[in-house]
Parts: sequence; C-alpha cells; structure tokens
Amino acid sequence: MNLSAIAVLATLGVLILGTPAASAQPQAAPPAGSVTRNLQGGEEDSWIRDPHIHAFYDTVVAAFAQGPAKVDVPALEARAHVIFRDFAVSRGVDPAVMEKHLALIPGQIVKIAREDPTVLDSYDNFVLALFGPK
Repeated sequence: MNLSAIAVLATLGVLILGTPAASAQPQAAPPAGSVTRNLQGGEEDSWIRDPHIHAFYDTVVAAFAQGPAKVDVPALEARAHVIFRDFAVSRGVDPAVMEKHLALIPGQIVKIAREDPTVLDSYDNFVLALFGPK
C-alpha cells in the first residue's frame, strides 16, 4: 500500500473515530506482535456496500474517461462533495462534518489512480485502494 492509500485510510478513520485529523497521520509501524485495529470502526463493510461510495467510484471512473492527464480535478471534487454530503445524510451524520473529513479524498484518489491505473479497473480494486486490505 502506498503513502497516498495510507492517507486515505487515515482520513476515513478520522471520520469514523471522530478524532482530530492531526492524530490520524501515518505513524511508524507498530511493534512486532502488536494487534492492528480497523480504523473504520466495524463500519467498513457497510461503507463498501453503500451506494454513495459506489457513486463516488463511478464519478472517479468517469473523470478518468479521457485519460489521467485530462481529469478535471475541481469538477471531480465538487461532485464528490455532493456525494459525501448525501452520504452523511443517509448515515445521520452532519453533512458539513462528513464533507470536511473527506475533503482530501478526491485529490488523493486521483493521485493514487494516476500512479496505479488498475485501481479503476473494478470496484474491488477501488475499494482496496480506498480502504486498504481486509
């Protein structure tokens, strides 16, 4: 997993755990034998199945339709923020909070997909880039 994927995971973890963004930055690897923790707080599968996350995937794929160099990042970010606000409402979360916590995700996923275009080959690949391995 590259550093961009780790940043995406950290941002998603911040939203679910409700911790300040500064505390969610990638840190040194845990000591050998330590237990890892799911940053999605047990909600990962429901997020992956949520139609809003799939809509975000479809939006990213459409943004890359003319090639990575032609992605209109501001338009993608604007569309993503609408999706994130709708996602928040569907989850009973303040839309402004969701939008703020996921604000960096569109730019990060663009960077990830430019580095590894296979991320957009399938929803499963996209989910792996967005949430990390299970």
